[in-house]
Amino acid sequence: MPPQRPATGPVLGRALRIFEAFGPQHTSLTLTDLARRAGLPLSTVHRLAAELLAWGALERDAAGRYNVGLRLWEVAALAPRGQGLRERALPYLEDLSQVTHENVQLAVREGSELVFVERIAGSRAVPVHTRVGGRFALSATGVGLVLLAHAPAEVQREILGSAIERFTAHTITDPKILIKTLADVRTNGFAVSDRQVTEDALSVAAPVRDRHNTVIAAVSLVVRHGTFSPHALAPLVRSSARAISRALASG
Repeated sequence: MPPQRPATGPVLGRALRIFEAFGPQHTSLTLTDLARRAGLPLSTVHRLAAELLAWGALERDAAGRYNVGLRLWEVAALAPRGQGLRERALPYLEDLSQVTHENVQLAVREGSELVFVERIAGSRAVPVHTRVGGRFALSATGVGLVLLAHAPAEVQREILGSAIERFTAHTITDPKILIKTLADVRTNGFAVSDRQVTEDALSVAAPVRDRHNTVIAAVSLVVRHGTFSPHALAPLVRSSARAISRALASG
């Protein structure tokens, strides 16, 4: 008789599909919405949602719609690459924001994407479409170019060997040009994304390193295109990145 598979595996997978049903445009869902977006039977979602509610991973509002619960946020905040990095970096990100009054972002790489772990909106800054916890392609943003330039070779091959998403007419989609761009990032110590994500934004980013000199994050300034020269912003961004790196190394 073949060994039975652990019951926890499939149940955990179904629970994760429930969480994946939520998104930036779908933060509050009915039970029917959850079942449809998770691709699961309504009865299964009803049972799992009750257990997740009891634990605090889900919450229900006054209208009976489901939202991600604070208990899940509390657990996620323990991730060292997120909260720990954010806490060390935040004073320097705030300094950079106060000096420039522009958008400041901090991101890490997760596989072939980046995840924003902090974002400070400038008082007079160009609107950006990023959010804390949001994911984005590595190939277009300033922080993404930094993280991709220092990513393992297999990650670079995966991205360069696939169709590169185009966001504007200025997005680099030619693998040969992107390879040269990544080499320039490593040589210069900073990346420039000029109107590659939106037509009105310029981003300058620099690498954050740990005590072993490994690039673990990237910090960026995002300004309105045409208001600053990238080379005028680069020293500010690199200085902030180095200060965060020193704080990480001393911790």
